[in-house]
Amino acid sequence: MIRVQIRASSEVVKAGLESLLQNYPSLRVLRDTFSEDESAEGAISDVQPDVVVAELESRADDTTSDVLNAAADGTAVVLLVPGSATEWVDVFQRGVKAVLPANATGPQIAAATEAAAAGLVVFHPSEVETLLRTQATNESSGVLPEALTPREIEVLRLLAEGVGNKEIASRLGVSDHTVKFHVASIMGKLGAESRTEAVMMGIRHGIILI
Repeated sequence: MIRVQIRASSEVVKAGLESLLQNYPSLRVLRDTFSEDESAEGAISDVQPDVVVAELESRADDTTSDVLNAAADGTAVVLLVPGSATEWVDVFQRGVKAVLPANATGPQIAAATEAAAAGLVVFHPSEVETLLRTQATNESSGVLPEALTPREIEVLRLLAEGVGNKEIASRLGVSDHTVKFHVASIMGKLGAESRTEAVMMGIRHGIILI
């Protein structure tokens, strides 16, 4: 049985979540054993739940930092958040296992809780397409630490075509030594350890179109 602690912005919301999750045989909702003046972090530690389901009003919510600290310490955390869940993707780096919109259904919350207890990461299906699109946009429009020169871009695109140094030198009317210099400079600016990686970085940053 999965031991679940509920954290919420109000007693009404908390009672509602407890009522929802009590209907699932695999879940056991734990009762708080702390007084109002005790810290939320201590409460999570004292109760020792398998999963914390936390409904948050905002990033500035009084319990947000405590819940994220619990996640960082290894407690599986399911967040119910306002607005778009894509705005909260950074919390996965803090150890949070699931992020759902505040209006998620009982079955969705229960399923996310079970998945979090099993160590899986959960994101609401309605947000996945937006998340992937945002990530792709960020990668393609990412700013390089140091911009490539027009000549370096030309060389990189020829590398993507599989053209060797001698052929590149012939096409551009430069020496082999100059081509090697450009390739080394490209790899340095992109942080690539090989020509193949440099090409992949070029695609990611939108320098090379495929």
